Amino acid sequence: MLEESLRGIRIGIVGTGVMAEAMLAGLLERDLVPARSIICTHPRAARREALVATYHVNVAESNLEATTDTDIILLGVKPQMLGGVMAELRGSLRPAQLVISIIAGATSTALGQGLDHPAVVRCMPNTPAQIGRGVTVWYATESVDDAGKARTRTILAALGREFEVHDERQVAMATAVSGTGPTYIFLFIEALTDAAVHLGFPRHVARELVLDTMQGSAEFALQSGKHVAELRDMVTSPGGTSAEALYQLERGGLRTVVSDAVWAAFERTLRIEATLEGREAGPATSSQRRSGRSPRT
Repeated sequence: MLEESLRGIRIGIVGTGVMAEAMLAGLLERDLVPARSIICTHPRAARREALVATYHVNVAESNLEATTDTDIILLGVKPQMLGGVMAELRGSLRPAQLVISIIAGATSTALGQGLDHPAVVRCMPNTPAQIGRGVTVWYATESVDDAGKARTRTILAALGREFEVHDERQVAMATAVSGTGPTYIFLFIEALTDAAVHLGFPRHVARELVLDTMQGSAEFALQSGKHVAELRDMVTSPGGTSAEALYQLERGGLRTVVSDAVWAAFERTLRIEATLEGREAGPATSSQRRSGRSPRT
């Protein structure tokens, strides 16, 4: 069982922000790791006190303490803080330790070079992970052995579904699709709710109507196993209300706008990658856009 892969393991969490806290909560709720085997770092004393009060874990101000007597290091700091944190941790990691990063745009190359440590897993979770309904795409370097991959799967499964990829470029792509995806969906929920209020519904009723419709539609799509185009056709009668609404959405360029938004998020991820690797990000070409290839230098 995957759960056995974490037996006796100690985890150090460097930068216990919102997503790292979601991972911490998932591990504890599923009894995968005892609180006494986890140490969390954060620069603010109030934050450390809150973590102790809520989860009864060990805490420290110094990030170096998270690398002492631990087996897995979870990096959850902001991208702009990564350089300083890597300089602080460089030289303190043992060969057997596994580094798991949830930092957007931090490539395995940047992490490996900055930490002088080859066993790195790069992950991209999303915000529904906070309720155990997230999806995480992850990539492991060649130095991560089978035991390290099993531990990674167990930790990420505590957040929801996890998908290992063997091309790191797909983690950057996932950042633009599943990582940033909730943002697109929240905006659509807001727009549909506002439209319902414009029709005359009270806002609290409109909110419930929209959220239940979104949730039910997603569950229906998952359980049906059918292509979403087929599901859409099922509810689109000739000359009906759905047909009229779809015509207006297509006329407004919904597909193009969504595609442009995803591509913009992807390009932003590539620029962050380039910054963290200390290089310039070249402009994406149209052929790269069609193929999804990263414009690496």
